[in-house]
Amino acid sequence: MIPDSDAEVISRVLAGDTEAFAILVARHRDRFARFARHMMGNREDAEEALQDAFVRAYRSLGRCAEPDRFDAWLYRILANRCRTAAARRRRRERTFVSDDRALDQAWSRPEVERSEWREELARALARLEHKQREAFLLKHVEQLSYEEMSVLTRDGVSALKMRVRRACVRLQLFLKDGDQIRGQHV
Repeated sequence: MIPDSDAEVISRVLAGDTEAFAILVARHRDRFARFARHMMGNREDAEEALQDAFVRAYRSLGRCAEPDRFDAWLYRILANRCRTAAARRRRRERTFVSDDRALDQAWSRPEVERSEWREELARALARLEHKQREAFLLKHVEQLSYEEMSVLTRDGVSALKMRVRRACVRLQLFLKDGDQIRGQHV
């Protein structure tokens, strides 16, 4: 049996089969959850943004102009939810408290060393400008082609290539800075 296309599932939902929306959620959840986790930096905020995106998509499903491209439409909703949530979080977390002694102890613990690179990379990604982070993640984490990225973001291929390039350069600088800072603590 051939599974229904996104457009066919959307038609079913709009015709009153509200439970069919679960097919779309199951079909797209994992990929978009991974994207949201990378955009938000933590699982809880990512899950909240993803759930919000699916709820908004469900409520406005009738406005999906191209049902056969539901994934691109959902991506735009999710990217906007991530931007909004990240901005809200930045406003909440403007105060940064630093405890040098605790940081020194943390660097000396062997269990921290195992996750050190992942945390450092997450911090570096968080420092990127939003559009650069988004382009980098779509290219290097989601492994999309520039043409696929262009369809999702509605930005030109050359602009996306430049964003990915600039993101890579900035990430290298951020990670190099992290090495230098870590060298001062050791």
